[in-house]
Amino acid sequence: MNLTSEARRFDVVALGEAMVEFNQTDPAVAQYQQGFGGDTSNAIIAASRASARTAYLTRVGSDWVGEKLLSLWQGEGVDTSHIEIDAVHSTGMYFVTHGHSGHEFHYMRKGSAASHMTLDWLPKAAIEQAKILHVSGISLAISESATKTVLAAMRHAKQVGTMVSLDSNLRLKLWSLERAKQVLTEAMSLCDLFLPSREDIEILINGLQTEIEPNLILDWCHERGAKTVVLKLGSEGCVISDGKTRVAVAPRLVEAIDATGAGDCFCGNLLARIAAGDSMRDAARYANAAASLAVQSFGAVAPLPRTSQVQAIFKSYQ
Repeated sequence: MNLTSEARRFDVVALGEAMVEFNQTDPAVAQYQQGFGGDTSNAIIAASRASARTAYLTRVGSDWVGEKLLSLWQGEGVDTSHIEIDAVHSTGMYFVTHGHSGHEFHYMRKGSAASHMTLDWLPKAAIEQAKILHVSGISLAISESATKTVLAAMRHAKQVGTMVSLDSNLRLKLWSLERAKQVLTEAMSLCDLFLPSREDIEILINGLQTEIEPNLILDWCHERGAKTVVLKLGSEGCVISDGKTRVAVAPRLVEAIDATGAGDCFCGNLLARIAAGDSMRDAARYANAAASLAVQSFGAVAPLPRTSQVQAIFKSYQ
């Protein structure tokens, strides 16, 4: 039996992989700030800081990284009761470097604990207790078993009346373009809310050979089954489409220092506000404001703003 929205224990539950992060603080020097990352982990922390009731679904290694991540989530008020500790496989890590072309990610995650998620492990009870399940292209890409597990999670969410949110987050270091297009197309048909970046969809459509007009991107997403799409345009804000009407939401313009995790910040805050009852447009405006704060310092987690910080600048942004 499906629970009513009011009876659900969690506002947002995310499924994916978290890692330790080493973020370069000076493009000219090999100096790194240690932090934590992983797109769905960033998003669920962002949602928690936006006052949502949250839980994270993943597997971590029995190592110092796993322990630090568990401590991080617990300190942020994210429920960790459904996280499994793997005594055999380690927790992944990645490096972020910065240069003239922007920031680049370098991963050391092959064979990680999270990549060994399986259908037998999937915590269906947590999904049933959530208003929203959030997954990503990375959640789907880290292994074949993860692909099957995340798709199963999306199908189960649909069966129990949990809204499904999907962030495209295309990483071709994890899988081929052909495979990514195949799996993401299936995932789009299972989600209620698709949160792609312009760059991701341009790559999926034509390998980023040419820039594609946002309306054509939205058409492409809807043709593949996406019901509601919030197309992230970075410094240009976002566009919301339900297949019938489209609304552009202006950005809050700031000087960006580090865009690492900005899209995850947007997603987490958007979902928190949707769960709180905001309209899609109001939620997107709030998420834009939150992301504008997140890009003004280094790292994926530390800059994620709290509700009071976003509210302090929200009226001026409106």
